[in-house]
Amino acid sequence: MDRFRDLSRRLRREQTLAEARLWQAVRAHRFGSRKFRRQHPIAGYIVDFVCIDAKLIVEVDGATHGSASEVARDSRRTRDLEACGFMVMRVQNEDVRTNLAGVLDAIWMELHHRATL
Repeated sequence: MDRFRDLSRRLRREQTLAEARLWQAVRAHRFGSRKFRRQHPIAGYIVDFVCIDAKLIVEVDGATHGSASEVARDSRRTRDLEACGFMVMRVQNEDVRTNLAGVLDAIWMELHHRATL
């Protein structure tokens, strides 16, 4: 557990610009009444953002997530997290940078959908 806590802290300090931008939009209940955590350990992984109550994970993917090995790794990670009852939503760094409102709309729609389940 200490390993995950230390890594989570390091990832929070070294967040990407897209992660920082999205965090500013969803932190401290700024996104409706939903509480998000960032760089949070779940099931042996550290997820970028999670709303525990809605069981929604938002992963911000950069260019490194395009190789065949990374796609396979991300698929395995998604399956493992979904097996824990979470929905994993993936957004691209570029989308956060150029269309933050669209990304936030997509997150809002998923939160609303999950509230009706």
